[in-house]
This record gives sequence, structure tokens and C-alpha cells, in this order.
Amino acid sequence: MIGGCLNRELGFDPNTPSVARLYDYYLGGKDNFPADREAAEELLKVAPELRAAARANRSFLGRAVRHLARAGIRQFLDIGTGLPTQNNVHEVAAEVAPGSSVVYVDRDPVVLVHARALLAGQDGTTVVEGDLRKPDAIVNDPDVRAAIDFSRPVGVLLVAIMHFVTEAERPDEIVAALREAMAPGSYLVMSHGTSDARAAAVGKGTEVYRNANSPLTLRSRERITELFEGFELVDPGVAWLPEWRPEQTDTIDFVDGPESSLILCGVGRKV
Repeated sequence: MIGGCLNRELGFDPNTPSVARLYDYYLGGKDNFPADREAAEELLKVAPELRAAARANRSFLGRAVRHLARAGIRQFLDIGTGLPTQNNVHEVAAEVAPGSSVVYVDRDPVVLVHARALLAGQDGTTVVEGDLRKPDAIVNDPDVRAAIDFSRPVGVLLVAIMHFVTEAERPDEIVAALREAMAPGSYLVMSHGTSDARAAAVGKGTEVYRNANSPLTLRSRERITELFEGFELVDPGVAWLPEWRPEQTDTIDFVDGPESSLILCGVGRKV
């Protein structure tokens, strides 16, 4: 329902809702257009909890990155990064491990322009154009290879992006290709919209994103867990966003139950 960008086609089209710009709108950003705002408001009428879910997704990303940095990870590959906002991966990693190397990967031309402008002159950060559906091209990209040593542990971040990959696009094989490139001791961080959420939100979200630049494929907890094959799940396993190692402020928006966050998440370690 929210997340970074995985476009069907390259190019900038302000008249077609963009998943990256929709996410920006949920977070209260300004990098969006009337078509994005109209689509977002249509969904928010049925699922007003989506704004809190977007914030919870960002908070999970931050907690996961800090966990990886404390575990010794010093290089991060963020695929489907989306438009820059507060507490980006390089900023969070630097809190725990200054000097970490971070590569941001996206295909959306607007995302790439904003990310490159924001990160100009930032040591240890690289922005690369890439498509999650072509994982081998990402891990073999010269700029990625220059920034990340795949012989050492790496944190691969697939945050709110895999639900824009259809079953026909073989999500298991995408994750397997990334896993194959990762050294033992590496981590996979994933959050994923789920069909286990409130039915009205699931139905409307699927409808709205059908007209966006990437349709939505929501999956069950069981199916999302299968995507972590080959990784040892870190406690508490696959959980709702506010259930994954929350801090006190992470649960405030979800007094009616963690399932109102609409998204499941997890962190797995390659052994």
C-alpha cells in the first residue's frame, strides 16, 4: 500500500499516480502532484490508518538499520528507496556506525534526481538506477560493486517494495538472487503489505494502485515468511510493524491493534 518505487516503464508522468509520490504524500511530503493526491485521498477515505502505517514503516526501517549496525553491518543496499525524507538510511546508520557505506537503488527518475541532489557531497553514499526485478544487474552494477564488498556482510533493504512485484515476476527468485550474492552474516530487511489486513483497506488499496505506475500484490503472512527462505529470522520473526522491537512511541498510533499498521515486516540473517 505504501513504499518505494518499482516502475513498469521508465519516464516521468505527473498524470499517473506514482507509488513513490503516494508514499511521500502519506508522510506529509511535498514531492507529489494532483494525480497522486487525488488517488491518495481516495484510499485514505477507506483506510485513514495509512498515514500512521507510512510513519510506522519509516520507524521500522530506522530500528532495523540500527539493529544491523549494532550487529556489525557497515554496508547497506537499499533497493526501492523512494523519495528522500527524514531519517534516511545513511543518517540512521551514521548514528551507530559512522563511515558506513550506503547504496540507494531506484528506477523512478524523480526519485533519482532528488536523491542525487540530496546526497551530493555525502561521503559513503551512492545512488544507482536499478530495477528490483533485475537483481543480478543491481549486484553487478559497477557503482554498486565499487561501494559494496559482497565478500563481507551487507544489509539488503527491501522496505515496502516487494508488494509491487507480482507472482508472475517470481519474487522468490528475486530474493534468491540477492541472497546468493550476500556473504554469510548478511541481513535481509523486508516490510510487505499484507492481505491479512482489514478487508476494506486491502480491497481499496488494490483498486487504487491498479491505476498507479505499479500495481499492488498483497500477500499473506505465510507467503511473506516464505520470501525469507534461506535466512534465519531475527526475533520476533514476521510481525506487524509496531510489533518489531518497538520503542514506546512506535505503538501510540496502534492502540486498536497492531494489524491497523497494514504491513508485516521481518529481518533475516544469512547463516
